[in-house]
Amino acid sequence: MEQTATKEEVKKGAVKSSGKNTGMAIAGLIIFFVPLLTDAKDDPFVKFYVKQGLVLFICWLISGFLVYIPVLGGILSQLASLGLVVILIIGIIAASNGEQKPLPVIGQYADRFKF
Repeated sequence: MEQTATKEEVKKGAVKSSGKNTGMAIAGLIIFFVPLLTDAKDDPFVKFYVKQGLVLFICWLISGFLVYIPVLGGILSQLASLGLVVILIIGIIAASNGEQKPLPVIGQYADRFKF
């Protein structure tokens, strides 16, 4: 019997996994496409964190382009990268605990990806 979560439960962080694919969920946060190459791609818990990892990757790309802004670009890029590392650590902790929690600030945009 599979438990499906509503969007409200996911936003509150009330959904917990049985812990079977936490390693792949963490891998999905760090390198988002790795779980898509395995059988774990069918697990909703892993898919959730793959989408979160994709949003995190896009934000990292954007923070890399901040360097090209004259005067304050380097500082902004470093601050954004530091913030993304903190967000990544929060996501890894949530995934390792088996919680299906969106990443702070950027996690809400992961619902837009359909795969």
